[in-house]
Amino acid sequence: MQITIELPDNIAKQLQPANASRRVLELIAADHYRQGRIGAAEVRRMLNFPSRWETYEFLKSEKAYLPYTEDDLEQDIHAIQNLLATE
Repeated sequence: MQITIELPDNIAKQLQPANASRRVLELIAADHYRQGRIGAAEVRRMLNFPSRWETYEFLKSEKAYLPYTEDDLEQDIHAIQNLLATE
């Protein structure tokens, strides 16, 4: 799919055409990941990263952290407590 974006000439001149398309794709991927619309695997495929670690580094640099709620934390705490209680 190809998407075209109209920009004012003065802004377009500031962008490097070779990197602009990639950067827009990165911003879209990070934003969709933040919103929970796609997972890390989809980000990796979209941006053609060779490893999941590079994907995680990219997401970290974009401040698109793994979604982790207080409920997730509570569940993890209970799971750890249950493991420790059985030892």
